[in-house]
Amino acid sequence: MDWDDLRIFLAVARTESLSSAGRRLAMDASTVGRRIARLEAAVGAALFVKTPQGYALTAEGARLIAPAEAAEQAAAAAVEGVRRDAGLTGQLRIGAPDGCANYLLPQVARDLCDAHPGLEIQIVALPRVVNLTKREADMAIAVSPPDTGRLVVQRLTDYHLHLAAHRDYLDYHPPVQTLQDLRGHRIISYIPDMIFDRELDYLSATGLETAQISSNSVAVQMQAVRAGAGLGIVHDFAIPFAPGVTRVLTEDISLRRSFWLIRHADDRASRRLTLLAEALAAGIRAEVARLEGQLTAGGDGPT
Repeated sequence: MDWDDLRIFLAVARTESLSSAGRRLAMDASTVGRRIARLEAAVGAALFVKTPQGYALTAEGARLIAPAEAAEQAAAAAVEGVRRDAGLTGQLRIGAPDGCANYLLPQVARDLCDAHPGLEIQIVALPRVVNLTKREADMAIAVSPPDTGRLVVQRLTDYHLHLAAHRDYLDYHPPVQTLQDLRGHRIISYIPDMIFDRELDYLSATGLETAQISSNSVAVQMQAVRAGAGLGIVHDFAIPFAPGVTRVLTEDISLRRSFWLIRHADDRASRRLTLLAEALAAGIRAEVARLEGQLTAGGDGPT
């Protein structure tokens, strides 16, 4: 059985689509379809059934997953052995919530690529938890640890959030001195039914039930705050990127959350991925401390 056919089989199984598998493998969908047909002929069984939702595994296809993934790990180990003396190279795809992806990972990726010129980093920013079982990424950063799946979970670091607004907004609206004052102000927050993790429910900390401006994106919320559109609970590490934005009611509203690094359990055998995970973890911790430290050291305006 050809490993390359198994590689294509795994891509279709994980994406449930010929076209999506083709994009992942850099080949056209018709070629993917022909290779799957060739593999099915070789094993003497249908591996997929086409449904309205996409390509679903048959019972025979499900039984092929474990040996195909074992072959995948063996191939990766062989490549890793060749590269062992060449430093950390190759592609690393990191899935992350968009706050981390926008404000932390660009600097961390820069430093990793500076240290390892042969490294190619892809940052996948999604408003949901990245699915490592389907290999959407090599590793993922999340705001709460998963409770299912064959995964290795490592706590990275705490980070902090506060209510904030642009000084222009504060200058032209009534003072914000108590939580009760918030009822006279425009609030920016998440779209309630698009909150994919309970740790992202920030609005309850204000005592309010609705926000006048909302988005499923942390970056969009921060840009709205920066534009003077109202008050929102934002990451402290994002404030240095938004001149004029200052925290308010810091004694009344102060949230602490954690980032978690998640890897597929099978990847523990990969020295390369383990080293990259260690470097990524160290980079995230250092960048959160650096950016939050700017507020502690220099202040961010009146509170």
